[in-house]
Amino acid sequence: MRASEMRHKSPEELDTMERDLSEQIFALRLQQVTGQLESASKIRTIKRDLARVLTVANEKKREKGAAEAR
Repeated sequence: MRASEMRHKSPEELDTMERDLSEQIFALRLQQVTGQLESASKIRTIKRDLARVLTVANEKKREKGAAEAR
């Protein structure tokens, strides 16, 4: 998912996405250790998606803090 699409989501939806992606990374790492992982590139793409979610969530928190400071 693109960052521009994530910016339209609420903070609660972003938190849910963060939890889901973290769980997926854990499951993929477990598969990798047991030798069941089909494609190692899945871990990389999920990690990038997680980074995007965290970036957008932090941007929203900063915007909210700046708006409250005014």
